[in-house]
Amino acid sequence: MRRLIDQYIQQYGRRLYGLCRSLCSNPYDADDLYQETWLRVVKHISQYDPSREFEPWLTRICVNTYRSTLRRLAKSPLLNFSNGDEKDWLLASIPAPEEKDYSPLYEAVDRLPEKLRLAVVLFYFQGEDLASAARILNIPVGTAKSRLNKARKILKEVLADETDI
Repeated sequence: MRRLIDQYIQQYGRRLYGLCRSLCSNPYDADDLYQETWLRVVKHISQYDPSREFEPWLTRICVNTYRSTLRRLAKSPLLNFSNGDEKDWLLASIPAPEEKDYSPLYEAVDRLPEKLRLAVVLFYFQGEDLASAARILNIPVGTAKSRLNKARKILKEVLADETDI
């Protein structure tokens, strides 16, 4: 069993870490998400169907782990914001690790509603095809396509407004 997990880590570890970095705003959270994802893989490896591809299963575990973390943080008394402006200010004050050339895009993606952001990250940043992204998010392909379309419209407007300033 250990040898199998080691092979999966060797084969998929780098791509998984890229996903974790795309989802998280800082490298420490990405490290935690990466580690927690592999812990959940080890815990639930008996539920994996070897007749199916491993990477979509792994990606789904990562996304679900990320969502669980967000839900837990939302309920945390330490991050109990009285309004959305406080939360936006805090998130905006965290330096983005991305290259400067793309920072307006990354910031705009970070401000998308979570459902839209996850679709964008999986499809554009992780290179998942539409069907795979839909499977990972556990939604119909049409819904994934709709979310991507809506996200593109929002991003286009936000980025156009920022360049007009």
